[in-house]
Amino acid sequence: MVAELATRPQNIETLQNAGVMALLRPLLLDVVPTIQQTAALALGRLANYNDDLAEAVVKGDILPQLVYSLAEQNRFYKKAAAFVLRAVGKHSPQLAQAIVDCGALDTLVICLEDFDPGVKEAAAWALGYIARHNAELSQAVVDAGAVPLLVLCIQEPEIALKRIAVSALSDIAKHSPELAQTVVDAGVIAHLAQMILNPDAKLKRQVLSALSQIAKHSVDLAEMVVEAEIFPVVLTCLKDKDEYVKKNASTLIREIAKHTPELSQLIVNAGGVAAVIDCIGSCKGNIRLPGIMLLGYVAAHSENLAMAVIISKGVPQLSLCLSEEPEDHIKAAAAWALGHIGRHTPEHARAVAVTNTLPVLLSLYMSTESSEDLQVKSKKAIKNILQKCTYLPALEPFLYDAPPNILKHVVGQFSKVLPHDSKARRLFVTSGGLKKVQEIKAEPGSLLQEYINSINNCYPEEIVRYYSPGYSETLLQRVDSYQPLTN
Repeated sequence: MVAELATRPQNIETLQNAGVMALLRPLLLDVVPTIQQTAALALGRLANYNDDLAEAVVKGDILPQLVYSLAEQNRFYKKAAAFVLRAVGKHSPQLAQAIVDCGALDTLVICLEDFDPGVKEAAAWALGYIARHNAELSQAVVDAGAVPLLVLCIQEPEIALKRIAVSALSDIAKHSPELAQTVVDAGVIAHLAQMILNPDAKLKRQVLSALSQIAKHSVDLAEMVVEAEIFPVVLTCLKDKDEYVKKNASTLIREIAKHTPELSQLIVNAGGVAAVIDCIGSCKGNIRLPGIMLLGYVAAHSENLAMAVIISKGVPQLSLCLSEEPEDHIKAAAAWALGHIGRHTPEHARAVAVTNTLPVLLSLYMSTESSEDLQVKSKKAIKNILQKCTYLPALEPFLYDAPPNILKHVVGQFSKVLPHDSKARRLFVTSGGLKKVQEIKAEPGSLLQEYINSINNCYPEEIVRYYSPGYSETLLQRVDSYQPLTN
């Protein structure tokens, strides 16, 4: 009855107040096996609900009893007991540590060798939840000998067991290069690579995630993942129906690309950048995020790699994310990526500027509603792109809208381009740019004043005077004081 009631959240508090923990503990030792199992199931459901109840399981001295029974009892009880351990361990590192302290790991590892796939699954799940918290707990799971047995579990036919075992290995590998190496040394990469094309979406998610958790730590580990020939196979996952398969595939490619230009180049050569850009176009929100970041990492490595992103039509796609995504952190990632694409040469900057991205970045930087991170990333992107941008039509609007700290970069670009381009000089006068520059108030001797001087030096003195504020007043005064010549 308690196990049944514990499935509904609204009953939990009532059960807790009724002192149900103390009542369930003796039932774990009942002579009737089904009562033992159901009592364990009830405890698991309660502990799963929140950390207070999980804490009560630890304080009620129930864990040693469970661990003892895990080794002795039948498969139904083992599954229920492992469920309680998982339910307690998932909430916090402290509660997971309590499970380690009562000697549960060795028994859970023995359960990984059970003939019943359900027992293996329950044990793998509990071990994964313990390892998830931090490197110390993960190391404890490794030291108990779990890794080789989890690798055997991923080779079992049952999909559910494969999923949980892959997930547990992923949770062990994520904390440090050393832990990831331990998982790799057990031969896991080859098995994972073979499962990328498994039709089960949930398994694919876990496989891609585990490969990402391995590849993220170091160049060596990323290279080992690549050597398992995951390209071009992994690119098919970017077209998957399942959104999280797409996201995890993008994350995996990002974690490989970020390390070195060579790894990024390999991804470009495999068609990975173009495939990720298509993927960004086919989804929305957080699913796009790893793909957006991938483009930034690739472009940051070198001019050629940034050009590869431009040629694959990455810039319009990022501009779209910048203007249509509601979430600030996604806009910030797009701004960051665009900054890395545009910062290399005038050609790169122009590719970004022609998509009308600069005014969008400026308004995000100026908006009081933007998060601090978005403002910082937008400002940095504007600066990076402006310092290379010689495409004047994109710069001109900035003369009117930009705040002083950005205006100086804009004027600086004009001061570089105008001396060498007579057509641009003429256009600068007729479009009102020169007049605008005369209205800028710069500190004498400042960099901005130097830029203004070098722009003014491109023109005859009387033109500069003509466009200076107050010049028409001076002319009118001359009219007033002018004595006409009389015959």
